[in-house]
Formats: sequence, structure tokens, C-alpha cells
Amino acid sequence: MINKYFSRDEFACKCGCGFNTVDFELVQVLTTVREHFDKPVIINSSCRCEIHNTMVGGGKKSQHLLGRAADIVVKGVDPIEVHSFLNGHAPESYGIGKYNSFTHIDTRSIKARW
Repeated sequence: MINKYFSRDEFACKCGCGFNTVDFELVQVLTTVREHFDKPVIINSSCRCEIHNTMVGGGKKSQHLLGRAADIVVKGVDPIEVHSFLNGHAPESYGIGKYNSFTHIDTRSIKARW
């Protein structure tokens, strides 16, 4: 376990290559999300090796390649609500993306929104 909510396996590349290096700040942000909503955070995708990133259509400079990104679902919470919370929590930093079925969060050094 990385902390009381997340295990390293949850962040591992889905291809099975073993890449599971995750940014400490990302874990802190996800812990904040978990504690704010008081519900489990499901990590759909986090660390990605270059091969897996290409297979899923990820960008060449994806933060997933650095272990600094996660696509998440908070159990029972609409992704729009999660996106809104993250925007309020970090209005001038991070990459935060809104999708129909999940929310993307990454700990890049500059603000990015989509």
C-alpha cells in the first residue's frame, strides 16, 4: 500500500509490463479527492509504458508516461462533480480533463484544462 487508500498495483500500467512508478503529489491529490467525497476512487488508467500509451491513443507527451496522471472515477459521483471539485481545489495548477465517464488529473507544472 502507498497509503491507506491506494496500492501501487492500482497505478500500474495495464499491459502488465510492471511500470508502476507514481508521482507522490498525484497520490496526495487523489487522497484529497477520496477524503472529500468519502467514497472510493477507482483508477481506470495511471502509469503507461510507451507501447501501451500508443495502443490506447495517448499523446506523445502524456503525463501518464511519467506516472503523473490518473483517469479516475469516484464511486457514485458524476465525473462533472469530480472535475468541478478538482478545479476548485487547484484553480491555477495541474491538468484536469472532463470526460463523460471519468475525470483526468495530472500533476504537470502548469495549468491545463479540457
